[in-house]
Amino acid sequence: MTALSGKLDRPAFERLYQEHAQGVFGYLAYRCGDRDLAEDLLAETFERALRGRGLFDPLRGSERAWLYSIAMNALRDHIRRRAAEGRALERVRALDSPPSSAGPPAEPGVGAALEKALASLTACERETVALRFGAGLRAQEIAQLTGQPVTTVNGRLYRALEKLRAVLVGDRLAVAGETGLP
Repeated sequence: MTALSGKLDRPAFERLYQEHAQGVFGYLAYRCGDRDLAEDLLAETFERALRGRGLFDPLRGSERAWLYSIAMNALRDHIRRRAAEGRALERVRALDSPPSSAGPPAEPGVGAALEKALASLTACERETVALRFGAGLRAQEIAQLTGQPVTTVNGRLYRALEKLRAVLVGDRLAVAGETGLP
């Protein structure tokens, strides 16, 4: 019997947190590039898990997949809120000043080269990379979580890594060419 298939008591919830919090945090930190925000989203994830523990169905998936789906939703909700706030601020700024040609601020905690490389990926590829390297999930677990075939997940991960390699190596070669270094 899993901890969530019945009443989730304090020891069961603590076990759930001990087993999965580090991986969920890694995924969130990788996706948002901000450790403080990742900690907030981790807390929100486990709060949602505690409130929604009656919705967990072990026949539909593992505790781990359930927690990651909650974390993904918490992150998406945060991104939507931030986007809505940004649009509202832009409307206010547009009323007060002429439009600016500057782009959006860079994600905190992410180097410019990596940020550029990650921007070259599709949203699905970024999600797959974050689940694989940020959360440490295997392709089969990612497939279960996203509802995609394992072959799709593996292909998406392969393409994403090739894109990242091309952008990062291309940037390094461009810098070496500008400085005359080999």
